[in-house]
Amino acid sequence: MEENKKLDFINLDFTEMPLKEMTERSISFYEMMNKRRTTRFFSTKSVSRDLIKIAIKTASTAPSGAHLQPWTFVAISNDELKMKIRQEAEKEEKKTYEERMPESWSELLKPLGTDYVKEHITDAPWIIVVFRQTKRRRTNLEWSPTYYSQESCGIAVGIFITAIQNMGLVTLPHTPSPMGFLRDILERPDHEHAMLLMPVGYPADMAKVPNINRKKMDEVIEWKE
Repeated sequence: MEENKKLDFINLDFTEMPLKEMTERSISFYEMMNKRRTTRFFSTKSVSRDLIKIAIKTASTAPSGAHLQPWTFVAISNDELKMKIRQEAEKEEKKTYEERMPESWSELLKPLGTDYVKEHITDAPWIIVVFRQTKRRRTNLEWSPTYYSQESCGIAVGIFITAIQNMGLVTLPHTPSPMGFLRDILERPDHEHAMLLMPVGYPADMAKVPNINRKKMDEVIEWKE
């Protein structure tokens, strides 16, 4: 405790809610998120830059290892840049679908109807590329690993997807593999690694999604009481 007195701490901003309100809020939030679906069909309708900024700001509230916040969100609306990214993504994805993809992965994608053509990259008004920072500059200017960067960025992306759903837009977690071309095109430093690409916008008219279901609760929960 003596050591903690030297640290810069502030009081936690927390207000306990009545159980009824907690239950109502949690059910309402679940019902909103249960409507979330990944679609590959985007409208070209414009989306405010301010909305994208708020979504990224919300994602940046995510907890991270040692509070390093090891993420960079690159928000792209430039049509030429989006086309360049799409061309490189399709080049890599074509190789993946035709040469690299193991049968065990291919059989899982068949019900989803995916292929190497990625129209969502150029259709959506915004493309968000999330980069994971694997190193950090210390105060002595030496480079050091960024601990738990994978987990930290994963949480931030989850919150970003939730923020997009909450504001009435749609997104798609897309992982063109390999993704090195994204760092080159977007001129990011060597210690940043592209984690995924997310188109953001309104769904296209008559947008379709696969007719699939989420796992039942007894498949994802094990109680120890």
